[in-house]
Amino acid sequence: MIVLEVALSARVDPILTVADLDLMPDDDNRYELFEGEIFVSRAPGLPHQTVLANLLTLIRVFLAQNPAGKVWPTPGVILDNFNAAIPDIVFVSTERLEAIASGEKVTGAPDLVIEVVSQGVENERRDKTVKRQAYSKFGVNEYWVVDRYHQTIEVYRLKEGQLVLVTTLADGDQLTTPLLPAFTCLISQVFEG
Repeated sequence: MIVLEVALSARVDPILTVADLDLMPDDDNRYELFEGEIFVSRAPGLPHQTVLANLLTLIRVFLAQNPAGKVWPTPGVILDNFNAAIPDIVFVSTERLEAIASGEKVTGAPDLVIEVVSQGVENERRDKTVKRQAYSKFGVNEYWVVDRYHQTIEVYRLKEGQLVLVTTLADGDQLTTPLLPAFTCLISQVFEG
């Protein structure tokens, strides 16, 4: 009898869960989880926060007059046990608030997710590829990638299970969304300050 021994030397990285995120240090880093892989980024700087604040203010002013849901800056979003993010801004419609946003975190796909890209190729790749794929998988309806360096906003909408680019807006363009009927702002307003 011939016995063949096969040695497997493949290294398997452990898959992390949302519970592992609670074990991360309380420091200036942002810890997110996509497909069980941890992604670490530094706390954003003031120019990034200015753009975030401008967008948040524009949406909050609109929602004060047109109560269609709630908007939050940098909430924890749990998509499943292996996917958790801290988007710059999320919007959840009134119809879905009780189901996914009644606790400490958003536990499901928000209607709208907005990411302001931080400096660096890796940050851009994470926002435009990794996060977009995760948000597609879990059914985020609309995703905005805000590039403060080029002063553009890429708008992705869910079509057949994928967030696809529908437009890239720049100075002089108007930002609108079917999620917030009658909401409009100039792209220049987003990048003021």
